[in-house]
Amino acid sequence: MMRNQLRKERLAARDQLNAALRRDKSKQIQARLLELPILRDAGHLFIYVHFRSEVETLTLIEQCLAQGKIVSVPVTLREESRLLAVQLTDPATELEPGCFGIPEPTAEQIARALVDPTDIDAVLVPGSVFAPDGGRLGYGGGYYDRFLSRDAPRACRIGLAYAVQMVAQVPMQVHDQYMDMIITEQQVYQCTKQQEER
Repeated sequence: MMRNQLRKERLAARDQLNAALRRDKSKQIQARLLELPILRDAGHLFIYVHFRSEVETLTLIEQCLAQGKIVSVPVTLREESRLLAVQLTDPATELEPGCFGIPEPTAEQIARALVDPTDIDAVLVPGSVFAPDGGRLGYGGGYYDRFLSRDAPRACRIGLAYAVQMVAQVPMQVHDQYMDMIITEQQVYQCTKQQEER
């Protein structure tokens, strides 16, 4: 199946999950995530701020902050086709609608809390389609692929997805970045082959 068709189908399936079901599944994904040694040991997490029907992350961000972890979130630089990492300490006051309408740090927060992405221990990655071997399709912009390969190459890559987003295989291209782990409400996929290749 072509990439765009696959993306369209899995996003449609994700969108069909109602808000209560998404919230419940997101809680299950968060619980699995917080049990992982990589999450317990990580000092600095880069976590996407959920938008539309993505796996929800605000509660996770708050919980990680409460545990004393450094949490940074993405800011999209559309003209440069890249992401910045900006630290959050209070999501309730430091986020506002940004690029594409996605919640992002305010201009004041960006000015005072830009972080070096090489300090990030783990990146939590959204996407449209995932496969058990770590394959991932994003939304077509390549922002996370560039960020993972250029800016945070040593960080552990953890994809968050609902089970309806999983397929047997993703048609990957040369620039596409593999995940080290994928977490759904049903299981944790350890994509060790990708870790060995990196």
